[in-house]
Amino acid sequence: MRLVSLLPSATEIVYALGLGDDLVGVTFECDEPAAARSEKTVVVGGRDTSTMTPGEIDDYVRTQMSAGGDLYTLHAGALAGLDPDLILTQDLCRVCALPSGHVDRALSHLGCRSEVLSLDPHTLPDVLDTFCVVANAAGVPQRGLDLVAGLRARLAAVSAAVAGRPRPRVAVVEWVDPPFTAGHWVPDLIVAAGGEPVAARPGRRSVQVSWAELAAPRPEIVLVTPCGYHLDGAVRQAEAVVPHFPGASVWAIDGDGLVVRPGPRLVDGVEAIAAILHPGAVPPAPAGAVRHVA
Repeated sequence: MRLVSLLPSATEIVYALGLGDDLVGVTFECDEPAAARSEKTVVVGGRDTSTMTPGEIDDYVRTQMSAGGDLYTLHAGALAGLDPDLILTQDLCRVCALPSGHVDRALSHLGCRSEVLSLDPHTLPDVLDTFCVVANAAGVPQRGLDLVAGLRARLAAVSAAVAGRPRPRVAVVEWVDPPFTAGHWVPDLIVAAGGEPVAARPGRRSVQVSWAELAAPRPEIVLVTPCGYHLDGAVRQAEAVVPHFPGASVWAIDGDGLVVRPGPRLVDGVEAIAAILHPGAVPPAPAGAVRHVA
């Protein structure tokens, strides 16, 4: 089966299922594993925002969305040339990836009959379920069951390690300019790691809030996990967050690698967060995953 992934998390799922050799097309943001972008055909492009500040990125996104513009460009000719059997996309967030409707229209125009599978999880259990959904669609259902079983075993190990320990109040900042609180599956990660998420929206879309709203529940720990950034970028943003949370312990996390992409590495994220919340009860987080800022 020839697979095309139109979002980074789906690319990670494909490789976790051992289907990397079947993947023929990816997006310009698919950076895990590194071979995904270097060895596959890039069928979705977008603006390079690496030199922009979070505020500039927010302004760009809002301007594009209000004008009815697109944040991503589908290279339809390249997609047609790959002749895919299965295309993995999403409708959860127009800021994060190309919506499935764009793909359907392009395929109709090109006369292609690829199956389009939209992955739209809202909670951590939903995310785990999508691994089996992809495996089933790709014709390898047992691989999905095995992958999820292994991840659930790791989550159970964390749960056992932190059981009975006090749960610190944890606020997650998903964006800093303007501030956005944690939504969708992110609060579930905090609970799984032995914390109590505050100022959060479990299972619902992340929304813009004020710093006062984030600080009101008096979080003991603040995690800065900006979408689109790995650890170094998260650290720079976390430094600007510190003054808004006097007395709290502020940490930066590799947001793209461990928190915001709904893929298998969310369990790595739970383990890393547990190491912050309950040091000594679980193994320390690996290098490059988290950093204490203040």
